Amino acid sequence: MLKFFFHQTPNPMKVALFMAETGLPYELVAIDTLKGEQHSPEYRAVNPNGKLPAILDDGVRVFDSNAILLYLSEKTGQLGGKAEDRAELLSWMMFIASGLGPFSGQAVHFRHVAPEHQYAQNRYAREIERHYEVLDEHLENRQFIVSEQLTIVDLAAWGWLDKAQVVIGDAGLSAYPHLQSWFERINSRPSVAVARDIAKDIDFKSAMDEEARQALFTSNYPKQRRGQ
Repeated sequence: MLKFFFHQTPNPMKVALFMAETGLPYELVAIDTLKGEQHSPEYRAVNPNGKLPAILDDGVRVFDSNAILLYLSEKTGQLGGKAEDRAELLSWMMFIASGLGPFSGQAVHFRHVAPEHQYAQNRYAREIERHYEVLDEHLENRQFIVSEQLTIVDLAAWGWLDKAQVVIGDAGLSAYPHLQSWFERINSRPSVAVARDIAKDIDFKSAMDEEARQALFTSNYPKQRRGQ
């Protein structure tokens, strides 16, 4: 059975939503990133980058959330959109993978972890606003990001847009009406409730102590202290 390595953060939640939408069977494997379990040799054999999520599919490893979504969509024939929209789907998947996702992560870091760095905080906040504007303009008169039906692009975008208030502040998506409507449409799907409940029986660490900071921000520490 497919193994899904998971922590309750935006990128793994994209894959959790795919599982909920499609009903694909899997074994959930919890990886507690605040305890540094992503740096264990066993997990690094699955994802050498030491990030979440990852999957093992009968010995085939796939890591990076958007790569997993593309792989599972092709494997199952679900949520891949129409053939004529393939180029558009790939373009938006890369937009999310190279822009929306990493810039959101950096915005969260400098907003909540290192707010004293005003230049960095402002840069990433402005870039996120720009990404939101691109999506907002694109979604005018559209129900979904690509094609006329739900695709993995919507799942990929939902993972981070679900955290808009954490990323840019309490206003969230309110300044982007088309994007806000799209988010509410996706977020109201029954599969979202299922995905949110995926870790109900898992007691992940929540304290952001020194162990957690070293586990999450390994580049800020001398190599011998990383626990790798």
